[in-house]
Amino acid sequence: MEKVAISLKKIDLDYDEEADVLYISLGKPREAKDSVEVEDGVTYRIADNEVIGITIIDFKARTLKK
Repeated sequence: MEKVAISLKKIDLDYDEEADVLYISLGKPREAKDSVEVEDGVTYRIADNEVIGITIIDFKARTLKK
């Protein structure tokens, strides 16, 4: 994977409790041109070599693991 930048100026979190998915949006809203699954259930959304969002599936289940 090539290098990508992350903007932390604006971070929006949206949690879908029914689906147990956390959506993290970084910077101004825009459409992703690509995505990379960095580990099982964790996907980076990318536009113009910048991570613009992160999707985490089974978020609650992951945070409650011991």
